[in-house]
Amino acid sequence: MLKYLAGVTTLELDVETCTGCGVCVVVCPHAVLAIEGTTARIVDLDACMECGACSRNCPVGALQVDAGVGCATGVIFSALGKDRDCCCE
Repeated sequence: MLKYLAGVTTLELDVETCTGCGVCVVVCPHAVLAIEGTTARIVDLDACMECGACSRNCPVGALQVDAGVGCATGVIFSALGKDRDCCCE
């Protein structure tokens, strides 16, 4: 599976809001999410390409992602020689 830059994706899951419907698992092109018990869980965060399919299709709004932001930011800061985990420098 293709991996993007480690630790830069903006994907977040609110497990308290998640109902475990499984839509996110179906629409995710890189198997980033899985249903475990009664809720979704992020199983491979660094495989997330930030396409936004999961957040746009979640019926309860349990997933958030700023489509394309994390990876692009990581590439730019890396090219500038800055720490890609922090955009505050």
